[in-house]
Amino acid sequence: MTRKSLIAATAAALAIGLVASPASAQRDPAYQAARDNGQVGEKMDGYLGIVGASNPSLQAMVDDINIRRRAVYAERAQAENATLEEYAFTAGCLAIARTTPGEMYQAPDGTWQQRGQGAPLRDPRCP
Repeated sequence: MTRKSLIAATAAALAIGLVASPASAQRDPAYQAARDNGQVGEKMDGYLGIVGASNPSLQAMVDDINIRRRAVYAERAQAENATLEEYAFTAGCLAIARTTPGEMYQAPDGTWQQRGQGAPLRDPRCP
């Protein structure tokens, strides 16, 4: 298995649990409301981003989720002999692919897009 496909396979397994997790943070009604209202979205770098205006509680929630994601990415990247950035990017590709219609995500040009019925725009380097 090539390094890239190994990273992709591992990130896929990670994304199943991580994007729906960190369990306590992302099951939080505040997180779900922010996601449903388009206040947060998945970024290409594997982290959650704030879309538009922020406030202290929203920023704190996003920071907490991203700290947890980074810790998981770092652990998994080391185990797969990949860089943190490679692993996070692959996880971001998968998270964006799994957004549902109405959710926000970051397009390859860096703009925020709302997912429609079709596939989201993803970086051509995505697995």
